[in-house]
Amino acid sequence: MKKTDTQMGAIYAGFSYFIWGLLPIYWKLLNHVNAEEILANRIFWSFIFMLIILFFTKKWGLFVRTLKGFAQNKKQMFALTIASLLISINWFVYIWAVNSGHMIEASLGYYINPLVSILLGMVVLKERLSIYQYASFILAAVGVIIVTVSHGIFPWIAISLALSFGLYGLAKKLINVNSEVGLTLETLVVSPIAAIYMVYLFLQGSNSFLSASVGTDLLLMGAGVATAVPLLYFAKGAQKIPLSLLGLLQYIAPTITLILGVFVYQEHFSKTQLIAFLFIWTALTLYSLSKTKLLSEMKWRKEKRATL
Repeated sequence: MKKTDTQMGAIYAGFSYFIWGLLPIYWKLLNHVNAEEILANRIFWSFIFMLIILFFTKKWGLFVRTLKGFAQNKKQMFALTIASLLISINWFVYIWAVNSGHMIEASLGYYINPLVSILLGMVVLKERLSIYQYASFILAAVGVIIVTVSHGIFPWIAISLALSFGLYGLAKKLINVNSEVGLTLETLVVSPIAAIYMVYLFLQGSNSFLSASVGTDLLLMGAGVATAVPLLYFAKGAQKIPLSLLGLLQYIAPTITLILGVFVYQEHFSKTQLIAFLFIWTALTLYSLSKTKLLSEMKWRKEKRATL
């Protein structure tokens, strides 16, 4: 892999995480719209935007062929359906959390997401963990326990975000398709539900789309672009950089969200929350070091075999 490819990959991936970190500002602009309607518009307009992307990138034929293949493969169709539902749940919880004043807890969810992926890999895929990974998981669990005990309420927003995205990643392992086609298929599965809900709101006279203001309409339609663009940049970046670098870059988004929650939207950040976050940040440091160490060992072994 060329150095320029790695640099461009880091820029693409970093840019995608930067956008994800700033997305709460976008959802805050729509806090007068209920989270269900925002989600429905996000799904529907993401699908429309992806169809336009497929047309201009001349991948319509690939999309049709892939769709036919999924129709004949029940296992992949099931994985696609599950992935679509999981990402929809993730989107809904995140939008609701941001517009309900729980941005800090939402950021916590994406901090612990890599550690949830470790747990899923261990339980579902029977992956073996290093001592560093075990330690990082225990430290993160301590952080979650501290949050739970201090508030007296289980941090369901953080856990549901981490679980839904972790399970989404697991489901995606069974779906090996082009990134643009994959996102189009995922939104295709849930777009009919989104469209039906939008029509229902219109018939009930409780819709914000096409009734509130032109600005609201443009923001709701733009939710599709705001959703698809970072995902497409992420896919381009992930193909060009090592997994270890991608793992480090992923903390850009929750860090920006945390900063926005504390300093821009003035959410309360207690000393107890700080202690909990310190445990989780330590866990993430260990996790990142363990992946870097593992990749270095694999590279060393590969070079040693090549010299034999």
